[in-house]
Amino acid sequence: MADFDTPEIREFPVIPTIMEGAMSHSSPFIAGEEFQSDMGFPSAENVGDLIDGWKEKFLELMQDKLSKYRSLQVFMDTCVKCGACTDKCHYFLGTTDPKNMPVARQDLLRKVYRRYFTFAGKYFPKLVGAIDLTEDVIKQMYDYYHQCSECRRCAVFCPFGIDTAEVTMAARDMLAQIGYGQKYSNQIIPKIYKIGNNLGLPQPALADTLEGLEEEVEDDFNVKVRYPLDEKGADILLVTPSADFFAEPHVDGLIGYGKVFHEAGVSWTLSSKASEAANFGLFIGSYEHMREISLRIREAAKELGVKRIVFGECGHAWRVAYNHLNTLAGPWDFLDQNYPIPQHILEFTKDCLDRGILNIDKTENDHMTVTFHDSCNIARASRIGSEPGSQFTTPREVIKAVCNNFEDMAPETIHDATFCCGGGGGLLTDDLMELRVKGALPRMTALKHSIEDKGVTHMAAICAICKSQFTKVLPYYGMTMDQIVSVHQLVSNALILTGQGEEADESEDEAA
Repeated sequence: MADFDTPEIREFPVIPTIMEGAMSHSSPFIAGEEFQSDMGFPSAENVGDLIDGWKEKFLELMQDKLSKYRSLQVFMDTCVKCGACTDKCHYFLGTTDPKNMPVARQDLLRKVYRRYFTFAGKYFPKLVGAIDLTEDVIKQMYDYYHQCSECRRCAVFCPFGIDTAEVTMAARDMLAQIGYGQKYSNQIIPKIYKIGNNLGLPQPALADTLEGLEEEVEDDFNVKVRYPLDEKGADILLVTPSADFFAEPHVDGLIGYGKVFHEAGVSWTLSSKASEAANFGLFIGSYEHMREISLRIREAAKELGVKRIVFGECGHAWRVAYNHLNTLAGPWDFLDQNYPIPQHILEFTKDCLDRGILNIDKTENDHMTVTFHDSCNIARASRIGSEPGSQFTTPREVIKAVCNNFEDMAPETIHDATFCCGGGGGLLTDDLMELRVKGALPRMTALKHSIEDKGVTHMAAICAICKSQFTKVLPYYGMTMDQIVSVHQLVSNALILTGQGEEADESEDEAA
């Protein structure tokens, strides 16, 4: 299956014996000139080379970030090497490379900071562990800052709250601006600007896909459920990850959204201009690109004249929307202020369930015993509802409302201590497959134990990247890719549409 060894799932989690340089060979493809220029970043003549004056540029950018983002300087100054984070990173646990300890990964930048931005580092560098900025240091930064999914689990356990994700984002942005941008992220973002989504799916193809979904649902249930596109005057603009338009199990979730909206009796639409919830500006650490992507949603909402914005199942999309949408693209005074701005699809569905307007048959999911994977960007950076901890309770309440059989995984692996899927943070690319498989070890271990001890058969998630990652890595650990499901796939299974099956019942009566 692969030219690397899949880590062994053990009965009890084990803090690994370190292997220096175990993942020094792992590096994503560097963006060429075409992708760098599309992003407004410079590039050298040859891919993999640094631009002229790269050292001065990097230090200039670092000075700017230290002055602009006070948190970054606090993180550079605060760490006391206490060791609380060393075994908290899924990539360290899976790869055994000590540079994947969060503290060591931060130190790649921190040692440069000390050398050029502190008194002791300028005059006594060896005394404080400061190092010169060299091409080799840049190469290590590129390799290991792309072995971080920005999941922030280490920050939960850090006594000072140092956030490795912010360090990673700052480093990636500076690297891109000296010619070391990541190809995967830098070829995706321009597609949003040019076409509207990460996949480069144009409006006619998107319309055809949605028409196909309408036909499929009508064939299955004898009810016409609409999946509208670019319809002005609709109440709701749904912004969802583009994976929902075609990939399994994502598309089953999209079918579920439409069925819920249909039964709730609300008008809704997708937008070809903003047919992407994902915001890769977060992954590359670029506030400017985060803002430009978010502004497309604002433009679409105003053009279509909607009253509400609802986000589909996507972890980092919801993190950006929940935390930053107002400052990135607000104010949203033209929307109906009686509803959350923005709103998560699970909030909408839970409200429908609470009001009893959805006809649910939980036995339709009885062939499954379901567990739930808390996606890191939602678990550690947002809420789904107004109450503290609602990001944990809301999805579980929805699952339990449509499933008879639910079991949580081990408590130390869920909620705000959840393990990342291993593919987030802009790492969902095949050139990092070894890293993704090894980084999935902690979650695969918890899932395997739940299968053996509690009879779990399927794991639900509310993040497009998590779903895509698990379909790839589950087979490496002896499981099947169809064991990962969307939460709204479960809702769709159990939701009985008004008029569903009536024509079939009449035909059966006539035959009798």
